[in-house]
Amino acid sequence: MHIDIAGLPPERIVFEISPLAELGLALHALSEPGHHPGLHGWATATAAALEPGLADRLHEAEFLWRNTFSDVFMPFAGVRGGDGRTGSTLAEDLDILDALDDERFVAAAVEFTCAGQYDTGAPSPLTDAAMRGRALDLAAARGPKQTEFTRQLLSDPATVRRWLRRLFEDCDQAFFSATWRRVQVQLAADARHKTEVLRRKGVAAAMGAVSAALSLDEEAGLISIDKLSVGRADAAGSAAGAGLTLIPTSFGWPHLMVLHAPGWRPVIQYPVHAPELPSPASVELLQLRMEALAHPMRMRLCRNLARSPYTTGELADAHGITPPEVSRHLAVLKKAGLVTTRRRGRYVLHALDLTVVARLGSDFLEGVLR
Repeated sequence: MHIDIAGLPPERIVFEISPLAELGLALHALSEPGHHPGLHGWATATAAALEPGLADRLHEAEFLWRNTFSDVFMPFAGVRGGDGRTGSTLAEDLDILDALDDERFVAAAVEFTCAGQYDTGAPSPLTDAAMRGRALDLAAARGPKQTEFTRQLLSDPATVRRWLRRLFEDCDQAFFSATWRRVQVQLAADARHKTEVLRRKGVAAAMGAVSAALSLDEEAGLISIDKLSVGRADAAGSAAGAGLTLIPTSFGWPHLMVLHAPGWRPVIQYPVHAPELPSPASVELLQLRMEALAHPMRMRLCRNLARSPYTTGELADAHGITPPEVSRHLAVLKKAGLVTTRRRGRYVLHALDLTVVARLGSDFLEGVLR
């Protein structure tokens, strides 16, 4: 992935902390503890303390953070003419979310149905009948909750926006305010440190301090992010305000997220620490599994399957290959015990077994989840 910063003044590159962005990753850790072995204690205790009503409401909307990191958690990047600054409190971040126009809010909220067109600048499903139909069809493959949410969102976005804000406010009252008080000191210190590195040593040093996965081609003015995904953003030409925002997170490892939606300000959300993964399993199946993963297309399929169950057709559409080709790759991954399959109605869904993958080592797990 690449972010073009050619001609961008260094002062337009900012390090910020965001309560709403951190809440999104906290919710992700609650729903996908397999991605975050170092947070099992927090996730278990927090989930056990949730009131049943709030737990049910979180379950209704978990596709916004479980399988896809929805851009609704970074609204500051999408407000037209914005400066990339986040709120100092969750309430302020939610006020910024309220300022996001309906088309961008809806695009971010239905990202789980349109991930294959994330960076294409496709028309809004609010105004384009074909995109509306596509969003509803893809939501149906995800399940009835996603279908109903998408239908309501497209017919009455204002009601869904109010519902979602209230949900986040109730999360804050139930558990997040205490969590944020605990982690914000570390995050603020990290943001200050990286800002000082940027000021004193320049952009290349600051990117290196953020992550070894980031590098800068100073001559081309191009930041490269080593991820198993393809995308490009122009930090100087964003309709939401020229610049680049970087946000540290305590809950994010091993994810390194890059917001690169067209017209939005680019954002990099990076983890500030990396907990240890469990010890690897025995090496009996190691050769078979590594051979299965040696193919670049199977690596790309694993990136999808690590985040969410997918049908063969969805994988074929996302990668521009035929369903039989996808089936052949999936057969190799299944033989190695890396992929599980389950049926839901007329859909057959495939998913990466994160427990098995974790035993292959932290480098691979971090690579497919980055």
